[in-house]
Amino acid sequence: MQTQTPRTLAAAALVLFLAACGTEGGSGSGADTASPDLPVAGTYWTIGAVTLDGRRSTAPDGARVDFGENGRARGNSGCNGFDAAVAVNGDTLTVSGQGITEIGCPGDRQRFETELMKAFSGPLKGRLKGESLTLTSPDGRNGLELTAEPAAPLRGTTWKIDGLVSGDTVASPPAGSEGKARLVLGKDGRVSGNLGCNNFSATATVAEKTLTVQGPAATTRMMCTSPQMELETKLYELLDGPLTYRLDHRTLTLTDASGEGLTAVAVAEPGAGAQ
Repeated sequence: MQTQTPRTLAAAALVLFLAACGTEGGSGSGADTASPDLPVAGTYWTIGAVTLDGRRSTAPDGARVDFGENGRARGNSGCNGFDAAVAVNGDTLTVSGQGITEIGCPGDRQRFETELMKAFSGPLKGRLKGESLTLTSPDGRNGLELTAEPAAPLRGTTWKIDGLVSGDTVASPPAGSEGKARLVLGKDGRVSGNLGCNNFSATATVAEKTLTVQGPAATTRMMCTSPQMELETKLYELLDGPLTYRLDHRTLTLTDASGEGLTAVAVAEPGAGAQ
């Protein structure tokens, strides 16, 4: 029988010790270098731009996405709502199983929506820097630019009117009238803003999911261009009586009993905080 020397016994003990260190509790070098999952869940992300095949397109107002804890992502293209399955593994998000509503969109929003749904697909590598998140395809030709933003409250927020609802369709305001129409629901029980040309003010009450404007609204008497007057007439008629409201993060939809209404997005500006 061969006798082991003290040096042989020490070497064998060292091998066993190193082997145990490499496997116990999964604390080897592989675990030390594993990337933690991107902390995207629980945050609402505004979509700033989408890149498809190297071509960058700025997102319309209201485009957003949020990632749930249940492996689903839900959002809005700026016109239609969408959802998808999302698996997060380290710094990679894999998007699959997309679904989208079918509201008719203006041409520019339809184009962006198509690009968004193509870019927001498959494996995407995420890079988080402060409040900004970029998602990029493996070949670098597709991607999304996202910014974390808090939800906007109904009261105290300046809502920029960016769409006119008619049943299941949403249209842009008449050409030449975009950008100026907006409203604010104050904590003093009044709703005020601009109808596209003239300023307006009226008393309003909120109950359940109904906003009731005690119209007709009082307005200024400025002369308006034809597109501005077309928008102003429609909004003046709409903002008179009960309206059903839907608040979706930073998007507000108001509709009357006939299905006519408006969509608006929250404007980030001083004084537009919670009331």
